[in-house]
Amino acid sequence: MAGGGGRPRCPPSALLGVAVVVVAAGWVRAEPKGEQSIDLIGKNEVYGDTRHEVNVYVKVFTNSPFLVCMDLALSQERIIDPKYLWIGPDGRDLEGQSYVNLTETGKLMVMGFRESMSGAYTCTLSHKIIEAMTQEETEMVEAYKFMVYAYREADHAYQVSVRFSTTRCKLKTNGLFVEKLNKILNSTISYLTCHITQSSSKCHSIKTPKNGLQYELFVNFLVSPLASGWEEVCHKLPYDCEDVTNRRVRQAAERIGKFFHQLRQILEYELHVVPAVQYVDNSFSMTPIDSCQPGFGKNHHTHQNCASCCVVCDPGTYSPNNEVTCQTCARPQARMYGAKSCS
Repeated sequence: MAGGGGRPRCPPSALLGVAVVVVAAGWVRAEPKGEQSIDLIGKNEVYGDTRHEVNVYVKVFTNSPFLVCMDLALSQERIIDPKYLWIGPDGRDLEGQSYVNLTETGKLMVMGFRESMSGAYTCTLSHKIIEAMTQEETEMVEAYKFMVYAYREADHAYQVSVRFSTTRCKLKTNGLFVEKLNKILNSTISYLTCHITQSSSKCHSIKTPKNGLQYELFVNFLVSPLASGWEEVCHKLPYDCEDVTNRRVRQAAERIGKFFHQLRQILEYELHVVPAVQYVDNSFSMTPIDSCQPGFGKNHHTHQNCASCCVVCDPGTYSPNNEVTCQTCARPQARMYGAKSCS
């Protein structure tokens, strides 16, 4: 009878699937890709698997969970003379590096994670199995691979559509009304460093079965968190800038929704007049619009278990602006993660 883990092991090259772990401030989630049921996580720990490459998503500027150089089943066994070798994305031994916390039991934490730290983190575990009867020693080697990606929360904005009835389309007050509406909305949300942008309006004639020909103003605008002064907010909180701006723009969108909910009452009952331009009940709609910072993008296929995340662009891809996708370079010149151009 063998001691110290005498179970059959899979070869290091047998990467039959991918398991996924998403790490944010205070929570970890693992989801295997494929039919296998795998328990990969513990308290801020992610276990490897010789059969599965494990994807780990770490929010920028936070610490990764501990990557454990063994699978969960092996961690429950006695391991004789274990030795661990961790290699980072650049091919270098991670022992002694200032940005990692490497324990004597083979657990690795990458601290202050940045996009440039993304890539493959591999660990080789060597240990012995000793035959109980003969005391014969057998050297065992296990290999584990973690693909670790930096991610950010998407930057949020809100596309708003709303309609107003008017007496006719060629009415000068229509344009003046839209201008005044923008000013009122901007003053309502300015304290949140949010503003109205990309405002547009168009008048349409509408024939209805009961009321004949009517005229309606279709108004569209974007609620953006990037009004004057937003940079100062980010300078105060550089690590969680998108968290702050996203919270503020959500509050701004809620205030605008409340404004339109009360608008008919304001126009009719408080002013005691029927204005030429009136809000059309229940015409207010709001759609969240996501964008990613340069060097990051969304990919529902590659990163389907972190589909809402803005994940660092892979080598060979780039994102120069605030679009939501990483573009493929015509020539694979961008060899780093998080490229903002192909040069």
